[in-house]
Amino acid sequence: MKPFPPPPDRTALHPALQWSILLAVSALLSAGFSAAGFPAALLLGPMLAAIGLGVSGATVRVPQLPFLGAQALIGCLVAHAVNASIMRTLMADGVLMLAVVLVTVAASAAVGLVLTRIRLLPGTTAAWGSSPGAASAMVAMAEEFGADPRLVAFMQYLRVACVALSASVVARLCVGDAPASVPAPVGEAGPLAVAGTLAVAVIGAWLGRILRIPAGAMIGPLVIGATLHATDLASMGLPAWLLALAYAGIGWTVGLRFTRATVRATVTALPGVLAATLGLIALCGAWAWGLTFILPIDLLTAFLATSPGGLDSVAIIAVGSGADVSFVLAVQTLRLLVVILTGPWVAKWIARSAS
Repeated sequence: MKPFPPPPDRTALHPALQWSILLAVSALLSAGFSAAGFPAALLLGPMLAAIGLGVSGATVRVPQLPFLGAQALIGCLVAHAVNASIMRTLMADGVLMLAVVLVTVAASAAVGLVLTRIRLLPGTTAAWGSSPGAASAMVAMAEEFGADPRLVAFMQYLRVACVALSASVVARLCVGDAPASVPAPVGEAGPLAVAGTLAVAVIGAWLGRILRIPAGAMIGPLVIGATLHATDLASMGLPAWLLALAYAGIGWTVGLRFTRATVRATVTALPGVLAATLGLIALCGAWAWGLTFILPIDLLTAFLATSPGGLDSVAIIAVGSGADVSFVLAVQTLRLLVVILTGPWVAKWIARSAS
């Protein structure tokens, strides 16, 4: 999804100064989160800094190509961690994973139905905005069905931000005094390994986009990289500074979508939307706690797996916190596919039911 261009603002600071402020605030917040031991400190710091600047009237945006590049690098990071285990995990626990996904989708549909019935947001906006994932696709399709794309985007990315924050807090509580997850080099970050990994990132992202795979810029490199790494055909390697840039790119893209215009448009509905978002996360958290009695997984793994959206940010937190990455990514990938297939139908059903 291309960011909605902000209206011209003659009082806005020069873009170079905006980026300088964003970089400085991101560094300060990241250092604070890192000192406090939060996993994905270099994701949370830039995201919160970007939210603050976006709401304050910043006009800069992360261009689409760097954002896709950041997603591709995160795909390579996850590929190194999970190898080819996602498919094995899906085959072993596929039915239960589908149940986990369906519970998340059902809870999101219930939230959307309630918000639509009480007329908190106009028309079918709440129905599309409550979809648990595939934010870009939901925003694009919502406009075609008469919903306000700005409000849908605000709901979607508010949920992504809340999921990232809550998942990081849960990870911090679960890992205790473990060191903060400042990105460490992936594999042997030598010139050949880095060049091969960058080639996987470029080719995988290109194929993912060409084939119109959901979150293709991330899923493409993940699948190709995991296959090559698992079969010892290639060694994945990324330096820490490049991963830090990828983390920041994801955080800035999410944060800068919070603009003055969307805040003004949702100011009366914001408390209700925020309560619904936190309620959805709580419902998924309760389901995650229940899963620990059914499957031999820890609470952190279950919580990250059931989180309603934000595949790239959840992947970053999972890799940096010691969770079972293969299980988390298997469930999250399955959820993304289910949402893509059922999201439009569910949104239209909610709109008809509430009319």
